[in-house]
Amino acid sequence: MEASSAALVEGRRAVAEALRAGRPLDKLYVLRQGEGLGALVAQARAVDAVVIFCERAQLDAMSVTGAHHGVIASVAAWAYVTLEHILDIARAKEEPPFLVVCDGVEDPGNLGAILRTAEAAGAHGLVVPKRRSAGLSSLTAKASSGAVEYLPVARVPGIPALLRRLKEENIWIYGAAAGGEDLFAADFSGGVALVFGSEGQGLSRLTAEQCDFLLGIPMRGRVASLNVSAAAAVMMYAVVRSRLTGHP
Repeated sequence: MEASSAALVEGRRAVAEALRAGRPLDKLYVLRQGEGLGALVAQARAVDAVVIFCERAQLDAMSVTGAHHGVIASVAAWAYVTLEHILDIARAKEEPPFLVVCDGVEDPGNLGAILRTAEAAGAHGLVVPKRRSAGLSSLTAKASSGAVEYLPVARVPGIPALLRRLKEENIWIYGAAAGGEDLFAADFSGGVALVFGSEGQGLSRLTAEQCDFLLGIPMRGRVASLNVSAAAAVMMYAVVRSRLTGHP
């Protein structure tokens, strides 16, 4: 589970105090059919944490202290921001928005590498979904080589709805897909959101349907595809090149 790469808070009292203190909870792992846990579950949901019900053996395997008492919280190492915060950054800089969207990137090393390149490429922010995604864990932060300190990350309930919202802001949606249109012929002069799918399956069907363009990277060798973080780096710098030169 992803929680193994994040800061863990174990036990009912410790989790309750973390919620009381306003620590950013990422996920709450709760004993299935555990008694007296309803209030904690309700508080976690109220702060937008994902609640996952588990068997005792799963919690035992995750536990570091051996005294979880049916509750383990995965606490984000860094706080998330809102989508509006990212859009406000672009407005303040008077630049067309440049967002990177990860649709189910589950490996914290990949997410950290994407975050690092996004910051270097001048993106205004990165967006991840609440479920089926790596979060802002210590491993993600380490893989970002410090970029997590500078690039804001938003977490949203669902990627398709996010993309519809971005279209309202006149942002064009470009999805990474094998066999898509030639990346190097695309025009990225306006608002841009680059969308990358999961390591194994790529873009989900619903996400792909919301993309204005599906772009592919020309592959000249025998390898059929690139790792998602490598593909993301290529595509982000295609945006940089297009904006610096004024043409694809």
